Amino acid sequence: MKIFPAIDIKDKKCVRLLKGNFNNQTTYEQSPLEQATKYKEHGLLNLHIVDLDGALKGELTNLNIIEKIVNKFDLSIEVGGGIRSIKKIETYLNVGVTKVILGSAAIDNPSFLKEACEKFKDKIVLGLDTKKGLISTEGWKKTTKQLAENYLKKVNNYGFSRLIYTDIDRDGTKTEPNINETLDIAKISNAPVVVSGGVSSIDDIRKIKKIEKFNIEGVIVGKAIYDGDIKLSQLKELENA
Repeated sequence: MKIFPAIDIKDKKCVRLLKGNFNNQTTYEQSPLEQATKYKEHGLLNLHIVDLDGALKGELTNLNIIEKIVNKFDLSIEVGGGIRSIKKIETYLNVGVTKVILGSAAIDNPSFLKEACEKFKDKIVLGLDTKKGLISTEGWKKTTKQLAENYLKKVNNYGFSRLIYTDIDRDGTKTEPNINETLDIAKISNAPVVVSGGVSSIDDIRKIKKIEKFNIEGVIVGKAIYDGDIKLSQLKELENA
C-alpha cells in the first residue's frame, strides 16, 4: 500500500484546512521544504502536494517551492491545485513531478480530462472531492449537483492512472476516513483509488491496508502527522509491511 504524506501550501507555508474551509486553517511552523525533508529522512517514498493558493486562483502560485522539493528529493510526487490547462500540466511534468492531479478543470470540462489523459499517459490523477457524495470544485468553495459516482461512470474509460476520493466533511477533522463511500467508488473505478480525508490514527491506516485488495491503492495522511498523532516511523513500517 502506498502512503502519501501531505503538504498543503498556502502563503508559502504548510497549512491544514478544516473541512476545506479557508477561513478555518492551521498554519505550521515548518516550511514545505522542511516538511518534505522529514518525510524523506524517514524513508517515505511518495508525497502529495496541493497548491491551495493555486486552487483558489487557477494559477501555479507555488511552483517555485514545489520545484525545489522535486529537485532536492528522490520522491514520487503528485501535485494538484489550479491546474486548468495542458500548458500547466506540461510545466509541472517538465520540472519532474511524477503525476498531476486534475480536479475542478476535469469536472467542469470532462473533454479536458480526456485530452490530458491521452497526451500524458500514466501521468494524470483524477481528484474527486465531495460533500455528501456531491462533487465540489473551485478550491471546495462550490458544491455541484453532480454525484461522484455518476460523473465517474462518464469518464471511467478516459485513462487516468489514479483516483483520489476525498470526503471534504472529514478532511482535517481526524474523525476517520469515509471508507464506505470510498469503497463504493473503488468498485466502479477502472483506476486504483486513494483514500483521503479524516485519517486520525495509525489504526485507520491499518484498516485501509486490509481493504487494499478492493482496488484501494493507498491513503493520504495530513493533519494527523502534523499534530503528532501518527509517527512517520509508523507510516514507513506499514508501507513496507
